[in-house]
Amino acid sequence: MSDSNSTDFTNPSTFFLLGIPGLEEAHIWISIPFCAMYVIAVLGNFTILFIVKREPSLHGPMFYFLCMLAITDLVMSTSTLPKMLSIFWFNSREISFSACLTQMYFLHCFSEMESGILVAMAFDRYMAICNPLRYSMTLTNSVVAKIGLAVVLRNGILALPYPLLARQWPYCRTNIIPHSYCVHIAVVKLACADIRISSYYGLFDLFSVIGIDVLFITVSYTLILRAIFRLPTKDARLKTFGTCISHLCAILALYIPDFFSSITQRFGHNVALHFHVLMANVYLLMPPMLNPIIYGVRTKQIRDRLHQLFTH
Repeated sequence: MSDSNSTDFTNPSTFFLLGIPGLEEAHIWISIPFCAMYVIAVLGNFTILFIVKREPSLHGPMFYFLCMLAITDLVMSTSTLPKMLSIFWFNSREISFSACLTQMYFLHCFSEMESGILVAMAFDRYMAICNPLRYSMTLTNSVVAKIGLAVVLRNGILALPYPLLARQWPYCRTNIIPHSYCVHIAVVKLACADIRISSYYGLFDLFSVIGIDVLFITVSYTLILRAIFRLPTKDARLKTFGTCISHLCAILALYIPDFFSSITQRFGHNVALHFHVLMANVYLLMPPMLNPIIYGVRTKQIRDRLHQLFTH
C-alpha cells in the first residue's frame, strides 16, 4: 500500500515540507516571532536602501556595500520565509520539485553572498583605517561595482552544483522533507543512491567560501587593530575602532548562528530534529533582521536621516 506522500518514484514532481518536525502543534505560536523577524528584516532593509538612495552624502563605498548587504538579506529571507509561514498558517506543505531546487539555489547562493559582502566591507574598513590617503583613489565606484560583480559571480557559480546534484539522484523512498525549506542536505538524504559527492561538495563549498572569507576578514582586522594600537591617544583609538563596530556585529550575526547550525548538523546526532531545524531557521532569519538595526543604530548618517524622516 502506498499513499501520496510515500510512493515508488525516481523523479518526484512534488515534495512535502514538514515545517518543524515534532512541533507541528506549536507552528502557529512559532510563526509569530518568525513573522515579526521577517517584517523587521523587510522594513529595515528597504529603509536602508531608501535612505542611501535619497541622501547624496551617503553615496560612498561603505554605503554601497551596505546596500548590497540589504539586497542580499531581502532575497535570502524572502526565498524561504513566505513558504515557511504558509506551512505554519495554512498547512500548505506541498512544493514542486523545480520550485524546491530553485529555493535551494537562492538559499545557498545568497547566504554565501552575504559572507562575500562582509569580506568586501572588511576591505573597506582596512583601506579607511590603514590607507586613508588612498581610500578614495582605490575604492572608486568602478572598483566597488567590480567587487560586487565578483561576489555575485563567485557565489552564483558555486551554488549551481547544489540543485544540479540534487536533480540527478533517484528518489524512491519518500518525498517528505523533514525541514521547513529545501536545504540541500535535507533533500539529498531522501535519495536512494550514494550521495557522498553531494556531501563532499558541501564540505568543499563550506571551506572554500566561508573558510577563505573568514581568513580574509581575520587578516584585515589583524592589520586594522595593529594600525589602531599605533595611534597616539586612547580617544583616537576608541573613535577609530568605533567605525568598525557595526561591521563586527554584522559578522557575528552571520557566523555565530551559522557555526552552531553547522555543528549541530554534523555532530549533534543525539540532538532532537526540531532543534536542528530551529537552528537552521535562526541562521537564515537573524542576519537580515539584525543588520539594518545594527547599521541604523550605529551609523550616525543613517540615524540622522531617519530622525529627519520621522520629524518632518
